[in-house]
Amino acid sequence: MLNEQLTQLVKLALDEDLNNQNAAEGDITAALIPASQQAQAYVITREECIFCGKDLILEVFRQVDPSVQVNVLVADGDRLQPNQRIFEATGSARAILTAERTALNFVQTLSGTATSTAHYVAALANTNTQLLDTRKTIPGLRALQKYAVTCGGGKNHRIGLFDAFLIKENHIAACGGIDKAVAQARHNHPDKPVEVEVENLDELQQALAAGADIIMLDNFTVEDIQIAVKHTAGRAKLEVSGNMTLDKLATYAQAGVDYISSGALTKHLQSIDLSMRFE
Repeated sequence: MLNEQLTQLVKLALDEDLNNQNAAEGDITAALIPASQQAQAYVITREECIFCGKDLILEVFRQVDPSVQVNVLVADGDRLQPNQRIFEATGSARAILTAERTALNFVQTLSGTATSTAHYVAALANTNTQLLDTRKTIPGLRALQKYAVTCGGGKNHRIGLFDAFLIKENHIAACGGIDKAVAQARHNHPDKPVEVEVENLDELQQALAAGADIIMLDNFTVEDIQIAVKHTAGRAKLEVSGNMTLDKLATYAQAGVDYISSGALTKHLQSIDLSMRFE
């Protein structure tokens, strides 16, 4: 899934639990168990979900105690059924209990995002519209959350502020107009895609004239979206954004836009109910 960033995030999460100490000193409850005691445990989901987080499970246990044998039974993106086993762990009882909550916190959150995304994607079935995420993510967890979106069948919008232009209302005002903002973007980074957010059909015309690659229709009515699609006639990709809820998706997609973006995928957290049990 990730490399150095994943390692750092897991370390941060474990440090929160262990107060920057090692497992033997930081988990005072697990220390009640004899250090030599071995155990076998497994984790199940209590509800249907799209799984995400295999690498995080492995990394959490590796950092707590690399001698614990962990067998992840599913793959990222798999649809799981209630009571299905996700992974098994064999080794130090202390280590398994210390790692339990940290591993489950990552998995329940990322699987929740993947599952929510899958519901949105299903609502767009039989259309040509792709679902995009946004930058409305938990600080520090963007890469993980955006990965979870892809596990649920969604696509990533910009990763950050560096990989594409998204020229919004305040950028337009500061630059002196849509045409000037787009021209400066082309001059600064001719290889980067240029997207312009517009709030009405007049601004749409300005963005088209300026040569924007993608135009975001912010809080447009369905009727105005249909007009925008007809007027654009393939000259730019069209994206709809603004309070995109599950019940609205099909209607907006059927208007003929290329993309629908939703911040709800990553800012409204849904956790999957997971449980660890000892054999």
